[in-house]
This record gives sequence, structure tokens and C-alpha cells, in this order.
Amino acid sequence: MWMQELKHDLRNPDQRKKVYLPWEKAQGLFAFRPGEVTLWAGQNGHGKTQMASQVMLSLMGQGEKGVIASFEMKPKTTMQRLARMFSHENPNDPIYYDSRGIEALGAIYQEFGEWTDNRLWLYDQQGTVDAAKVIGMSRYCAKELGITHIMIDSLMKCVRGEDDYNGQKEFVDELTALARDNQVHVHLIHHIRKPANENHVPDKHDNKGSGAITDLVDNVMMVWRNKAKEDDVKAKGSNAPKFKEHDAALLCRKQRNGEDEPTILLWFDKQSQQYIGSPDDGLMFFPNFPHRPSY
Repeated sequence: MWMQELKHDLRNPDQRKKVYLPWEKAQGLFAFRPGEVTLWAGQNGHGKTQMASQVMLSLMGQGEKGVIASFEMKPKTTMQRLARMFSHENPNDPIYYDSRGIEALGAIYQEFGEWTDNRLWLYDQQGTVDAAKVIGMSRYCAKELGITHIMIDSLMKCVRGEDDYNGQKEFVDELTALARDNQVHVHLIHHIRKPANENHVPDKHDNKGSGAITDLVDNVMMVWRNKAKEDDVKAKGSNAPKFKEHDAALLCRKQRNGEDEPTILLWFDKQSQQYIGSPDDGLMFFPNFPHRPSY
């Protein structure tokens, strides 16, 4: 029976649409497949939610529908972050303090709001939440709204107690079943144990809580911020030895159904708060893929 299925697959390759990371240099290295769970992990302040949010914008530009359930951030704050990436502009820049600036940026925000209609949903609840409620919300989004990507921030807000290993395992197990049964992709934000210092490059074994979390999910993405470069540049400016180093790295430390576990070096644009693939790359234009303007 199994051999017949293998032969069938040879004659009928998987035609399901694949969606990718937003950076062109990452194409072909990693795909977000229906029915899988991706864990996004890293130190506090290293940008895991920021990076996952940019990926969510990219997924919408690839024709996907997403919901962000942040139990650590109000929807307004989430939208401010996404709008800044979309517009390429910092609303705190003095050029937007007068009426003309406010009107110009407001027009871009209006465009952003219209673009996200029927593409993006936000679940409004902060603080600790019952795991069963999160599963129910996710199932509703998949079945009733046709959402294909579900971002949950974060795991520890859904399970009471860092040492509740059984609760963590049960919750992640339910998420994997939900993703598989509904053919959606779940993005789960998670924290790592406090390292010895900020320069520690994380690995999947650094994740907080039960080891079953890493075992159960399909993919593990570790986000790392190059704090040593930041300190060097603050002290020495463009003469800093680390000036040309990358600002961050996205380290794939598990990809169950892919052939690569890539490390993707990234640079951070402070104005837009986008991560880009090289210092010379243009900012991303999210409404189409690969995120370049059509003109």
C-alpha cells in the first residue's frame, strides 16, 4: 500500500501552494507548509515578535490570511508596528508633526487598513489565557474565517507555570493536531532560558520549559540580535570593527519536512523597523511578492 502511494506521489507531485520567508536570499531554503507549527524563539528584546510580524505581513502579500493573537500587546500597538513596516515611515519623525505630515502619513495608514481588510484579524485579549480558549479561537479562525496562518504570542501566556511541563506538552500537542486537521500553519512565539550574556547565540535546546515543545513542533526558528555590534557602533561609530556585521540572524534549527536548516543573516532598518537581506537591499513593498513595487 505504501509503495503505491509513493509511486502515486511521483506521478502527481504536491501542487499545494508554498509560501516563503520574505527575503529573496532565503527562497527555496524554507517554506511555511499547511498543517505545520513553527516555533519562534529568542531572548527578551531580541526581536522574535518583530520578525514574526514582518513575516506575517509577507504572508499576506503572498495571498494568505492571518490572525495575530498577542496576549502581551494590545491590538493598537500591533497595528502601529505593522503600519510602520508597511509605510516605511517612523510616525515619531518630526516631519510628521505638522498637519501636512499627519495627512500624508494618515493616507498611507488608510491604504494599509484597506489592504489588511479580509487579510488580517487581531484577537483582543491580554494577560494569561486558558489554553482551551486559544485552541477554540484558532479552530474558529480556521473553519469559519478561512484563516491560513495563526500567530500566538506567547506560549507561556497560554500555560500557567513555567514548570508545568505536562500542560505545555498538552497545549503544543493540541496545536499540532489543530494545524494538521485544518491545514493551517501555526506560528508560536516562545522564550528561551536566560543566557549568561546578550551575545549568546541560541539553539533549540535553550527553549524554556518542556523538551517536548521542540520535539512536537515541525519547525524551530531562533531569532538573535547582534548586541555586540550595537555596543561597538555606539562607542566607535562607523570606525567600529563590527560596523559591517549583520544586525540579526534568523537561525532555523529544525525543519521537519524540508532539506535545509538555514541561517539567514539580516540587517535592521530603524526607520521602518524592517529586517532586510543586506545593507543594499531596498525596503519591502508588502502588497505583492517578492515585495518589490510593480512599477
